Amino acid sequence: MPGHFEPLPGGGAAVALDEVEISIIRSLAVQLLELIGPGPAENAPDDPLAELFAEGPSEPPTDPVLQRLFPDAYSGPGVEADSPEQAEEQRVYSAEFRRFTENDLRAAKRENALAVIRSLDALTMAGDGGAVLKLSPEESEQWLRALNDLRLAIGSRLDVVDEEDTDLLYRLPDEDPRKPMVMAYLWLGGLQESLVETLMP
Repeated sequence: MPGHFEPLPGGGAAVALDEVEISIIRSLAVQLLELIGPGPAENAPDDPLAELFAEGPSEPPTDPVLQRLFPDAYSGPGVEADSPEQAEEQRVYSAEFRRFTENDLRAAKRENALAVIRSLDALTMAGDGGAVLKLSPEESEQWLRALNDLRLAIGSRLDVVDEEDTDLLYRLPDEDPRKPMVMAYLWLGGLQESLVETLMP
């Protein structure tokens, strides 16, 4: 079980983590929360209906990580416009889509990151400095989405765009300052892959 998830009877997944691994995942999840930012509820009126229909931003974020986490729906890499008119149309559609969906997307990503932090905080450490994390099926799905977001965020900082970029990471020399971030990226990828395999029917 160390280093990869295994299925639990009745659903869900479990993984053995040591103290350092727990600290790394928790720290990354907290950083992700800070990057995503607080929800609109903190400044919203008391009327829940008004909050439900609150509009989000229409412009894409400027931070490259947030651009990766909240990409444009009708434009971006691999989407080429055939004319200036079509490019403008894509921009307008993307802005409208973002305005009505980004708040909900941010809330979902916040909740997934919080689920990771809460489950790690609830662990009981064993005498050897490790613990076994046991997740329900719902928590497993939240962890899967959060691990994906963490990898997207780190991958963005490392300029990972495709599989070829990932292959280059394996060949970085130990003295490269990006090496710790690369190791976290690859390790989270292994965790994510094992969780996907665990949850497959």
